Amino acid sequence: MNNKPIGIFDSGVGGISIWKELQQRLPLEDTIFLADSKNAPYGEKSAETIVQLSIKNTELLLDLGCKLIVVACNTATTNAIDYLRTHYPIPFIGIEPAIKPAALQSTSGTVGVLATRGTLSSALFHSTAKNHASNIKIIEQEGTGLVELIEAGKASSESARQLLRTYIQPMVASGIDHLVLGCTHYPHLIPLLKEELPAHVKIIDCGEAVANQTQRILEKQGLLAGEHGLTNHRFYTNADTSVLTTFLNEAKGEVSVSYRDF
Repeated sequence: MNNKPIGIFDSGVGGISIWKELQQRLPLEDTIFLADSKNAPYGEKSAETIVQLSIKNTELLLDLGCKLIVVACNTATTNAIDYLRTHYPIPFIGIEPAIKPAALQSTSGTVGVLATRGTLSSALFHSTAKNHASNIKIIEQEGTGLVELIEAGKASSESARQLLRTYIQPMVASGIDHLVLGCTHYPHLIPLLKEELPAHVKIIDCGEAVANQTQRILEKQGLLAGEHGLTNHRFYTNADTSVLTTFLNEAKGEVSVSYRDF
């Protein structure tokens, strides 16, 4: 039994989509979430900058006593997780686009991937695509501007809808039957995507797989929490707390959202 919290960080509020899956899968676990909204989006930054931001977030979560860290950001995973695993003694769970299940399930042989530039240009993304989708046509699309809209609380706005249309219509015209969301911010756009995509196009994100992997690692290393009363979830953001708060309206347990300069 280990009742220390799970740490989670993302370049803003996107990783809340991962946090919700973790809470559902691991209801006894306390969590600490860092929303580095001040530096969002990571996908437009250099690899060196992304590594430095990931180090900063990791060291804060370690100072707060976390037993495991979920890097709830595709760009940070693809650019920094190897460094983090080499330099810090706790387990790290990463995020990568769910290309493998999309490729396995595709009947048209064409899959769309909506992601940031930092993810699409990474070596990890290309190796994943090569290993799991070599016989599949992958249509890549940068989601430029989407993270900024979500961070501004405009995930359901007409601006977001129009931007999504420009990105997904060419992919639909090319015959995709699966759309892989390669950024943890993008699941917040699923209501719009369902309205804009044809019914046969399946949306895939990695939240459930990340929660499952986190559970496996906690079990393997003897780090699962036991019963210890009401769970506690602390959220820190270095930007406006109101946007983060709106994503937590269904949270269970004790939830606190605070501004912190990090």
